[in-house]
Amino acid sequence: MELLGYGNPARLDATFAALADPTRRAILARLAQGEASVTELARPFAMSQPAISKHLKVLERAGLVSRGKDQQRRPVRVQAQPLAEANAWIEDYRRILEANYRRLDSLLAELQAKP
Repeated sequence: MELLGYGNPARLDATFAALADPTRRAILARLAQGEASVTELARPFAMSQPAISKHLKVLERAGLVSRGKDQQRRPVRVQAQPLAEANAWIEDYRRILEANYRRLDSLLAELQAKP
């Protein structure tokens, strides 16, 4: 099913699946402040580095993060495009629903105005 003209439903599914986990959302929030290593990302969580790496793999498969090579370090960076696509998809549905509610409000007002 094509979602309001968005070409890759699988990518949108992967984005929403990745965002469904609070740890992954927290990782993205941290990366919005700038790139970080896996060690830096693991610090605030009560979980091991391998567990954080598994979350990062989900985020990578969804295209939400990328890993660079900076000498010995492999910094992780947030990628905005999948989030922008998800936001556009949500925004389209918001507009559709608002239009439906406006029509419903008009109908209710019309029905209430009748004697």
